[in-house]
Amino acid sequence: MGKVAIICNGSENSNIYPTFIMASSAAALGDEVVIFFTPGGVPALKPGYLEELTAKGMPSMKELLEGIKSLGGRLVLCELALEAKDVTPEDLRDDLEISGATSFMADIRDANVTFSF
Repeated sequence: MGKVAIICNGSENSNIYPTFIMASSAAALGDEVVIFFTPGGVPALKPGYLEELTAKGMPSMKELLEGIKSLGGRLVLCELALEAKDVTPEDLRDDLEISGATSFMADIRDANVTFSF
């Protein structure tokens, strides 16, 4: 079992779907998964956004998200996003951790694989 770190840089389908497909695949293989969202990902972290996301030919985002979370995957938002995007933790998903980039880097220091979308 390894650790996979994925950085999500936006809230468009082209950022979100690859992030969650790779995360769910890694989690299904037994890897520890950490998804770190930069400020560009904030819109996707509003309550209900991910669950309602769809794209032709893509798996259900709701099922991907539930699978990742049920297998211990973590969603982490860079704390700089709060001020940069003028949001509070209360504006965002309940299952979201907020952390600084330095803490994230320390957490993924032993990651076997890192992706960025």
